[in-house]
Amino acid sequence: MFRQFSTALLIFGFVLGATGCAPAIISAAGVGAGAIFSHHTNGQASRTFTAPLPRVRVAVLAALKKMSIKPGTTEKTELGQRITAKAGDRSIEIELEIVTPSTTLMRTVARNQSGLTVDAATAAEITKQTEAAVGRG
Repeated sequence: MFRQFSTALLIFGFVLGATGCAPAIISAAGVGAGAIFSHHTNGQASRTFTAPLPRVRVAVLAALKKMSIKPGTTEKTELGQRITAKAGDRSIEIELEIVTPSTTLMRTVARNQSGLTVDAATAAEITKQTEAAVGRG
């Protein structure tokens, strides 16, 4: 009798405890899904440099060379320039935007071949290496 009572009490306690945890579990799942979505949509690295666009462009090319990434095309945009590059199965796009004559915003995105996922770590490293090159220049 005691065994049946303790089993029923254990099940009752589990059910009661699990209902209190449901909101926490749902919240945790939502946060996890949001983090994954955020990574895919915000997988770009950006940095503002106190340097004119031509100096940052030279630093970007030096960073790509240091990382053995072959630059592709450079084209003018409405607000600055866009540099493309290729590294393995990743296509890289670097946008340089003139904020002021002595300030340049750099945005870097590295996407895999399908274009569905981004490689935030590679984008961040290109930005970091560019920062080092601007400092040396």
